[in-house]
Amino acid sequence: MRPTHRRLAATAAGLVLLPVALVGCGIGGGDAEEESAAKPARVPADEAATRSRERVQAYLDAMTAKDVAAGRSQLCALLQDGFDLGATSPNGDFADHFQVPEAAITGVQSGPLGQEVSVSVSVRVGKRTVVRPLVFTVTRDGSDWCIAGETPDDAAVASPQPNGLVPSPAS
Repeated sequence: MRPTHRRLAATAAGLVLLPVALVGCGIGGGDAEEESAAKPARVPADEAATRSRERVQAYLDAMTAKDVAAGRSQLCALLQDGFDLGATSPNGDFADHFQVPEAAITGVQSGPLGQEVSVSVSVRVGKRTVVRPLVFTVTRDGSDWCIAGETPDDAAVASPQPNGLVPSPAS
């Protein structure tokens, strides 16, 4: 009886998986017009800006609270392993000796790799506080949004002073 049960189980599994395989091959999954009507070609700009702002704000809140798991959950899957290694390192966003008394989003704009969210983060180490401008790149990953990168905002650092002079590295 065992061979009969195995054949029946294999046949049942095959029948269950057949429709999934056919849809994956494009057979029986509806026509292309229905699919293109269901998914817009581009995400509306307002939604992109809103979702990007939400992801970055959640990351900033996690950084302020030193909640590494909450910070990791805002990142795209490809960044999560690297995040685990660097987040609590001496220069990581979640390092124990850093305090983040203030973090604010200063702007959102479209960029070549997704939405670019500019932020200003105040970092305190002991009695010294430094303001760091950063840019988070937020992108859509399937149906969800995630942070795909974090870089220093060099444009904000190198912006001209009120007198029109840009400080040199020596000053």
